[in-house]
Amino acid sequence: MLGPRCLFSLESPLCSDCKCRQTNQAGDNNTKFLRPHSHGACFSTITDTVLVQARDPSQLALEIENAVDERRLDDAWKAYEKHVHMDGLPRKSVLSKLITGLAESCDAHWLNQSYNVVSHAFEEKHEFLGKEPLIYLSLTLARCALPNLAINVVRKLVKMEAYPPVAAWSAIVAHMCQTSTGAFLAADLVMELGYLFQNNRVDPRKKINHPLLSMKPNSFTFNIVLTASLMFGTTRKAEQLLELMPRIGVKPEVNLLIVMARIYERNGRRDEIQKLKRHVDEAYGLSESEFRQFYDCLLSCHLKFGDLDSAVDMVLDMLRKGKNAKRSLEAAKAVLEAVENRKLYFPYGKTEAENSCSSERPISNSQMPSYVSFFKDNGFARLELEARELLKVLSDKLQEQVGLVKSEHGILHPTETMYAKLVKAFLEADKISALASFLVKASKEECPVSVERSFVVQVINACISLGLLEQAHDLLDEMRFSGIRVGSSIYSSLLKAYCKEGQHEDDITALLKDAQQAGIQLDASCYEDLIESRVSHSNTPGALHLFKELKNSNVMKSGHKEFKTLVQGSDDNEAALTTRLVEEVRSGNTVDHAVHDWNNVIHFFCKKRLMHDAHSALNKMRASGHVPNAQTFHSLITAYAAIGGKYVEVTDLWGEMKVLAGSSSMKFDQELLDSLLYCFVRGGFFLRAMEVIEMMEKSEMFIDKYKYKSLWLKYHRTLYKGTL
Repeated sequence: MLGPRCLFSLESPLCSDCKCRQTNQAGDNNTKFLRPHSHGACFSTITDTVLVQARDPSQLALEIENAVDERRLDDAWKAYEKHVHMDGLPRKSVLSKLITGLAESCDAHWLNQSYNVVSHAFEEKHEFLGKEPLIYLSLTLARCALPNLAINVVRKLVKMEAYPPVAAWSAIVAHMCQTSTGAFLAADLVMELGYLFQNNRVDPRKKINHPLLSMKPNSFTFNIVLTASLMFGTTRKAEQLLELMPRIGVKPEVNLLIVMARIYERNGRRDEIQKLKRHVDEAYGLSESEFRQFYDCLLSCHLKFGDLDSAVDMVLDMLRKGKNAKRSLEAAKAVLEAVENRKLYFPYGKTEAENSCSSERPISNSQMPSYVSFFKDNGFARLELEARELLKVLSDKLQEQVGLVKSEHGILHPTETMYAKLVKAFLEADKISALASFLVKASKEECPVSVERSFVVQVINACISLGLLEQAHDLLDEMRFSGIRVGSSIYSSLLKAYCKEGQHEDDITALLKDAQQAGIQLDASCYEDLIESRVSHSNTPGALHLFKELKNSNVMKSGHKEFKTLVQGSDDNEAALTTRLVEEVRSGNTVDHAVHDWNNVIHFFCKKRLMHDAHSALNKMRASGHVPNAQTFHSLITAYAAIGGKYVEVTDLWGEMKVLAGSSSMKFDQELLDSLLYCFVRGGFFLRAMEVIEMMEKSEMFIDKYKYKSLWLKYHRTLYKGTL
């Protein structure tokens, strides 16, 4: 059996993040060497004469303080080493000064050394550690992109019962959340601290609990961690945080509704978004961009589940409201022009570009405050302000990911990407009649544009570019029957495509007849292709007839410029939809809509801890031909982790996952592997844990060594007791 020494030894590659590996190893090695039984290894730089030389510990303590004040950190460290050898740890004030002095340097080496001092003192005499110096150290580590050490300092504070106020550790979390690893660890920290307050287990009426209650996560803390989780893609852990909020009595702020909606969208929880819709519509204080994000989530979920009717209704509603708003705006504009002598002014506030410029501040790169100024800020007001600015930076970055809905002066509009995804969904479902019906309704609500640039023309042209000639012809017929004008370029384009492919004589004849009845004038290049096609099929009379028609029509040789403009695009992006639709279809990204339905069913049973029903749903999912994905297994594993004791079942799921990973498109992500590792370490399945670790190392995923070492000590401290 593989023991914990292999899992948590110093040589164990538990921290496979390249940036953090050296930091963790340095921290752990130095911490070990500072223990009394290994003093010689730690202080090999000290000469033998020093080891036997009698020194006054108080003199060494004074040397440490003076060296820190004069920024002679090398001398301070040497004096500290001597003090530890001679008399153990220095007194609390000296230790605090050393920790904060090393932290103020913001140098990676000295930050590691400061963390090592804390680790050693925590094991030897944690009462020598001060609360404020540790908060300052953790903040500095977080600002200097060392989140794995920053979170460990906060964990030590909690174990010491020196509870950091929420305003202080929220600022630490805010800086951690600027990186992927830090955001992942920040979510873990909020869950660890939140579990202390579940189900009203801390009585607020008792005065002794006031320091603990000051540490309780608040809505802002959840907001920043959830936003960072969205930013870096750890949305399943974010959903666990959402489930934790009501259990600890935290009510969401208004803008947190949008973050919740985006998390539910990523995880395919359409019903949850529908529940939020009423709250969002009635909410006061939401900005234009936040409404845009919410409706982007709702549209995305409709597409994920293949609910084209709901998506079409939303798009048409946006077009209808946009058309009415534009009419009202034009009327108001005319009045203003008359009153203000054609000097128009709309108080819409700052533009998005102005807002982004004003909000971009290099907070993470700003100068770290000294410990003295930090200590004077008793209420941590400065840290709270800094954290809110960091949240604003994350929120602005997140807004850039919205791609289905755009807004102009408070009016929502579908983007070209939305149109492309919707049309692609219709084509994949082979619902040409439904697509035609949508195009007809959309063209009636569309703002006036030239015929050759209309939404309908671009969709049909995209079908032609993709080789979907039959679908393009059907759509063209539907438009003609509905009285929608499409112009001559589409007829020319479709006829040329038929000529290029050959074997479409009947279609060409029918399309030519329709063009004549509609009064469409074809361009010269189209006539040339048609004549060449007739000749290649030995249809000489037909070729002569077309030649006479070309001669009598006096069409210029240069060809149809409008069609060239439509296909190639112009400076004002006229053919954006055509290009986007062609790219979307050719990308080959198909969605198995039923997988989201099955995942929601399994997730529901897992939340209720009905694991037998969850497995029955999983079996039915497999039987119906749908392949489980990472989200399917994550729901099952987290449910087993909550129940406890079901580690054999988790092992079976692990085996199935490895088979699927080799034969399908299922990919292991950090959230899934982290939940697996938690189960295996807690259950004592160390061989399986090493398999997970190896897989995480290959993918260069960060592993929280401190968390799993603590987990092992909690459940397996006496595993090898009495075996030697």
